[in-house]
Amino acid sequence: MTTSKLTDRFGRTVNYVRLSVTDRCDFRCVYCMAEDMTFLPRQQILSLEEIARVARTFVSLGTEKIRLTGGEPLVRRGILDLVGEIGTLGLRDFAMTTNGSQLATMADKLRRAGLKRLNISLDSLDADHFRSITRTGELKRVLEGIDAALDAGFDGIKLNTVVMKGGNDDQVPELVEFARRKGIDITFIEEMPLGEISEHDRGEVLCTSDEVRQIITKHHELLPTTEDSGGPARYYRMPDSQTRVGFISPHSHNFCSTCNRVRVTVEGRLLLCLGNEHSVDLRDVLRAYPESDEKLRDTIIGAMDLKPERHHFSSDGDVQILRFMNMTGG
Repeated sequence: MTTSKLTDRFGRTVNYVRLSVTDRCDFRCVYCMAEDMTFLPRQQILSLEEIARVARTFVSLGTEKIRLTGGEPLVRRGILDLVGEIGTLGLRDFAMTTNGSQLATMADKLRRAGLKRLNISLDSLDADHFRSITRTGELKRVLEGIDAALDAGFDGIKLNTVVMKGGNDDQVPELVEFARRKGIDITFIEEMPLGEISEHDRGEVLCTSDEVRQIITKHHELLPTTEDSGGPARYYRMPDSQTRVGFISPHSHNFCSTCNRVRVTVEGRLLLCLGNEHSVDLRDVLRAYPESDEKLRDTIIGAMDLKPERHHFSSDGDVQILRFMNMTGG
């Protein structure tokens, strides 16, 4: 693997890239997007070939981990071809975040194409409640998808749960038991203030990682671990299970000092921070220089100087970032 050439002004090495392949999704989760969304026209989004160019260029600059995100990446036509191409780049870790709705038919194909790990969103194990959170999702399809992913033999499968006080915090114990039965990890995430929503007041429903941990410790002892996923989660183990419980805490325990990641939106904007608008347009560079990646490499290297020291999410419900999570890329 090439030694990383991507270091920001604060000495942090960037070796992890999240690539969004679409802003579209077959769910409309209440914390992620509005119910009536307008999606990007085709000409504004990167082609799969352009996304593959971005991936190859980042790998040439020392990237060791790529995660494909959306929207929902599995609704993008041709996604298996992209997975197959990125799967040949020699990455230490190649993952995807998905809502699980398409995994029943696609999990085995994704694994064969070279994908190593999956993060699957699961915010409730009650079908009606699941539908209310996702607006359009069917829990049965997602559960079938999780089983298909287990059968496909991925190196790792992790559940992601966005916890909302008074919304699904009462289901935390059941979700932990589900993960234990399946022998997979689970991460609980504090809701992030991205995009204007009307269904709930984010300040009122914020359930901190400390509060979630207190809920779990009523049922299971949690032992801190120094294991690193290459991402922002802090992990705990239980004495009687291989399942790890992770916490992503952008509000209560920000992870900025060790941030090693950047994001590329499906429009080709290189986002240097989830919680800031610092970005660089890679789409213009890709299309102005179709025959050579040298300018693209230089643009990415130069962009590292824009990466801020930290984000400043507040917990009072105010929206700091107007773009929705589906536009951000996971």
